[in-house]
Amino acid sequence: MTDFKFPKEEKLKHKREIDLLFAKGKWQTCGNLRIISIDLEKKPQEGFLISNQKFGVSVSKRYFKKAVDRNRIKRLLRETYRLNKEIFTDAFGKNSISMIFWVSSEKPVSYRSLEENFITLCKSKK
Repeated sequence: MTDFKFPKEEKLKHKREIDLLFAKGKWQTCGNLRIISIDLEKKPQEGFLISNQKFGVSVSKRYFKKAVDRNRIKRLLRETYRLNKEIFTDAFGKNSISMIFWVSSEKPVSYRSLEENFITLCKSKK
């Protein structure tokens, strides 16, 4: 049975982890989604012992001035990750740090289109 939770341990919050991600991570884009990721199983980093996956989301304030709009898109991105965690883990690794960005100035048309972009992004990584 698949675990559809998004526990606190999986949330990317620490500045040290985010700095490592931006320094050594690899970028990938699909549609309006862009992801930066680093797999710590394949490329272990000194001082980083992560026992599970870390994931974060971001939406630019430049494109969406209202917090309501940014929060809505972030909520959709987290839900997409939560429901497709197995596909994401297969693509990016079990002990990875990842952050996904919405890079368009337009809101997602629907949750379904966002989910399709997310799945395409994960499958193109393999």
